[in-house]
Amino acid sequence: MDIKQKLVVSVSGMLILSVACFSQSRDSLNLPRRVETYAADKFAVTRPLNIEFTYSTPYNFTSEQQGKSLPESKVTGYTQLKMSANYNFIKRKSWMLGLAAGYRRTSIEGDIAPLSGSIKNVNDEFHYLYSSVNLTYFSKLFNKRTIYTSSLLVDGSERYFERVKGLVTASMILKANQRTKLIVGVLVNIDPSAQTPFMPTIAYEHKFNNGYIADITFPRSLYLRKLVHTNGRLSLGTEIDRPSFYLYNLDSTAQKYEYRQFDLNSGLVYEHILTKYLLLTVKTGMKITPSGRIFRKEDSFADPVYETKPDPAFYFNIGVSFNPFTLLGAKN
Repeated sequence: MDIKQKLVVSVSGMLILSVACFSQSRDSLNLPRRVETYAADKFAVTRPLNIEFTYSTPYNFTSEQQGKSLPESKVTGYTQLKMSANYNFIKRKSWMLGLAAGYRRTSIEGDIAPLSGSIKNVNDEFHYLYSSVNLTYFSKLFNKRTIYTSSLLVDGSERYFERVKGLVTASMILKANQRTKLIVGVLVNIDPSAQTPFMPTIAYEHKFNNGYIADITFPRSLYLRKLVHTNGRLSLGTEIDRPSFYLYNLDSTAQKYEYRQFDLNSGLVYEHILTKYLLLTVKTGMKITPSGRIFRKEDSFADPVYETKPDPAFYFNIGVSFNPFTLLGAKN
C-alpha cells in the first residue's frame, strides 16, 4: 500500500470520527475496508470493538433555569461506560457499506438543583444507545483523491427510540508524502437539535526529525505524539467529547428532554499493544466543560431550559480495543 492509499485510509477514518463527535457519539460511524486495511499503522484509527471506562473526580457547578440562577450543586460521583462496534458487510473497490452500534451509561451522584430549583440528593444512571448505516465512497475531484461519507443514525434510551439523524462529509487530500499529510473537507449534520449543522474539517499530520508527530483532526482532537519502545505510544493534547442522554419525568408533563454537554479532555494518552489484536489505552488529565444544557427534545442545544457550568475536574479513562485489521505486532 503506497502513501496516498494509506492516507485515504487513515484520514478518512479520522474525519469520520470527527464528524461523529458532533453527533453525540464519535464511534457512531463506520469505517471502510481501506481504513481497516491500514496495516502499517499499529495504532490504527478504526477499532471495530471498543470498551472504555471513565471516572471524574468530584466537582461543583453553577446552574440557571431560563435565566434564573439556582443554588450551587456538587457532583460527588461521575462515571461513564462506553461500548461500540462496527462492521462493513459490503466491500467494493470504490465504496463500502457498513453498520455501527454503541452504548453509553452515565452514572451521576451528588447534591443537585434540578428543574425544581431545590437541592436534592441524586443517584441515577442514564443510558444512551445508537446505531447507524454508513456509506463511504472514494473518487477524484479536481484530480485530487476525495472521500465522501454518509450516515443514517438512530438513537434513544433504554426506554424509547428518540431521533433519526443524518451526516454527510466530503474530504479532499491536498498533500501526501512520507512526512506530511493534509486533508480538508466539510460536514453537514442533518439534525434539528444540532448547534453546528455545517462545519469545515481538517486532518493534518507531520512527522518531525526528532521522532515526534503532530496530529491535528479538527474538530475532534489535537495531539503531539511519540512512539515509545516497540509497542507503545505517548500523546499530549486535547480531545473533544460530547456526552448526552435523554431525560424523562423532570416535571408534571410528559415532555421529553435531552441533556448534552461539551467536554475538553486535556492531558496524556498512553496506548500499548497487549497482543496481536488487542490495544490498551489509558488517558488522564483535566476535563473542562464550558457548558452543559437540558433542552426539550423538539428544540435545539441553542434553546436550553436548564444550563450548567461545571468546574474543571480530573479524569481517568481506561479502554481496550479489538482490531483484527491491523498488524499490531509489526515492528516500526
